[in-house]
Amino acid sequence: MGLVSSAFPPEALLKLRYGNLGICHTRYSTTGMSELQNCQPFVVDTLHGRIAVAHNGELVNSRALRKKVMRHGVGLSTCSDSELITHLLALTPPMEELDSPDWVARIKNLMSETPTSYSLLIMFKDVIYAVRDPYGNRPLCLGRLVPISRLHSSGAGEEDTEGWVVSSESCSFQSIGAKYYREVLPGEVVQISRHGVKSLSFVPRPEGDLPAFCIFEYVYFARPDSIFEGQMVYTVRQRCGRQLAIEAPTDVDLVSTVPESATPAALGYAQQAGLPYMEVLCKNRYVGRTFIQPNTRLRQLGVAKKFGVLTDNFAGKRVVLIDDSIVRGNTISPIIKLLREAGATEVHIRVASPPIKFPCYMGINIPTKEELIANKPEFKDIAGHIGADSVKYLTVEGLLSAVQEGVASFQEENNSKRVGHCTACLTGKYPVELEW
Repeated sequence: MGLVSSAFPPEALLKLRYGNLGICHTRYSTTGMSELQNCQPFVVDTLHGRIAVAHNGELVNSRALRKKVMRHGVGLSTCSDSELITHLLALTPPMEELDSPDWVARIKNLMSETPTSYSLLIMFKDVIYAVRDPYGNRPLCLGRLVPISRLHSSGAGEEDTEGWVVSSESCSFQSIGAKYYREVLPGEVVQISRHGVKSLSFVPRPEGDLPAFCIFEYVYFARPDSIFEGQMVYTVRQRCGRQLAIEAPTDVDLVSTVPESATPAALGYAQQAGLPYMEVLCKNRYVGRTFIQPNTRLRQLGVAKKFGVLTDNFAGKRVVLIDDSIVRGNTISPIIKLLREAGATEVHIRVASPPIKFPCYMGINIPTKEELIANKPEFKDIAGHIGADSVKYLTVEGLLSAVQEGVASFQEENNSKRVGHCTACLTGKYPVELEW
């Protein structure tokens, strides 16, 4: 366990050089502790052979599913909801022939049991199935392995394809010599084999329900060069910054950012406001993301090690600092203190997303309402609490407008006129009823 670079040293990867099919999983735990027994992919033997399953997301009805699986006499060895998915796939659906597994029927049966949240890779013999839940809550996309000489060519067609890859984010493709092909659509089951890629089935949402792709992917989680819903995350974050400048202008000398995920929003804010953009913080690239550190002390220590100040750029000036989000409030306060001590005369905070008020039960590490700064008494004077001259957030309507502005052409391309995103962590309106 640990970082990919330490968990998979070169000598371990050499063992895989003769394979032509595989799935892997790199993600911190949500349901289930960070223990070796909860590591994925999960591998089980079924009546028809061994299957391996990798899961991104978190099942909203995992407790009920655990009881159902146990009633079938299946023992569970972990507390991970991903193990439930594996065992549900191993169950034989009613209409299946004994000697011929119908994996599409099994996958559709699983999808009927749990509405969200999951993107799955299922490997059986010489086939991989890529599956996305009907709400499309978690991302999943397809890429084509192409000759290196064609990697940056816009004219590379499917005839250049040397293999197929699947990932939660398209940004991972270029580093392995692959090009983005398309998203796995909400409710879609895609088969990948030596014969290529084939869309096998779609499982619809209940009538009237909108798609519910996680809007926090755009706000913070995804890398800026990833593509979701036909648009680059970087471009969406720039639009958020421009909208923020419209909604929350301020009288300052320069615009800056908390690097790096907020940089596109800061550039958008500066462009819209007609203000210069300057870097005021220097990021130590050898420190991980503080948001996903497991406890408060580690998060706070991470902040202290994470940034240096570029004093010459802002001493004696008024600064508006753009952040992508404020979750617990542990990160921003010491940053403001750093800037003031280094000579900033004013530090204003503008946040390119609305206040996060509700926990996520679908795969993002926002565990309890009590931890969120937006739910604490201090939030009434959030500027005073964190030491800023002012604090203002992008509205939910502004965020949705910035995100959905670029989705229209993608929807037309996929014969869908319905646009929707999960804003549960902002509004408390979850896309499905939660079962506990």
